[in-house]
Amino acid sequence: MFQFPIGVIIDGFRTDIRSAVALAAKVGAKGIQVYSTNGDMAPEALTPQKRREFLDLVQGHGLTIAALCGDLGDGGFTNPAKNPARVERSKRILDLAKDLETGVVTTHIGVVPQDKAHPRFGILQEACGALAEYADSLDAHFAIETGPETAATLKTFLDSLGSRGVAVNLDPANFVMVTGDDPAGAVRTLRDYIVHTHAKDGKQLYYRDPEEVYGMVQSHIVTSPSYQEVPLGEGQVDWPAYLAALEHIGYTGFLTIEREVGDNPLADIEHAVRFLLEQLGA
Repeated sequence: MFQFPIGVIIDGFRTDIRSAVALAAKVGAKGIQVYSTNGDMAPEALTPQKRREFLDLVQGHGLTIAALCGDLGDGGFTNPAKNPARVERSKRILDLAKDLETGVVTTHIGVVPQDKAHPRFGILQEACGALAEYADSLDAHFAIETGPETAATLKTFLDSLGSRGVAVNLDPANFVMVTGDDPAGAVRTLRDYIVHTHAKDGKQLYYRDPEEVYGMVQSHIVTSPSYQEVPLGEGQVDWPAYLAALEHIGYTGFLTIEREVGDNPLADIEHAVRFLLEQLGA
């Protein structure tokens, strides 16, 4: 029997925050993740009193906050002209996370190039170095979501920072859908950095350069989607092997359900919770 708590990204319910927190408890989750980049959950919208009220709401339903999502989109930290403002905004999201009693903010940074000599490698290194230093000062983590590059390339990049302040949010579906990496193997490769995981499944329909998938380069060829997100258990993630790998490295954190598509989000998330409970032997 595996011992991983189940979380839910409550934005997936596609309803208001209060109702979404209640639904997370209703489906049997133990924790939640919420987007905190804009709207009512952005740092500037949450006064100290509102932060306390939200934390009380979550804890009143018997839940904890597994992580915040601080993904700023638009290429992550690949534009050096925009990075100073983006780094500062990310720091404010991490301040919010600490006030909400979690030390994890997940984000996409952009595609890490395999070649260290590529200009983007240094640009990402500078931004993530600043984020790592700030996270370390708070005993917290900015967790890079996996998928845009192979696990080996991501590890090389993280090793270059000399810190765990910037760590890993391991999404197994992104690996199978984009790079084709084996999620269990990725766990072993990134074992020193994993602080949070997403529970998502998918299929790679055909290989497409991740630089194109994540918008780092533009393709002039009109193509069909190269991957498909599917309900848990219906994709290419080998869940027994993946969960066994997490247990082997001593991971004890959340499996946070992320459901980004589908016409009936509540039913899909309920299915995901049941699937995970079966896999966990609960």
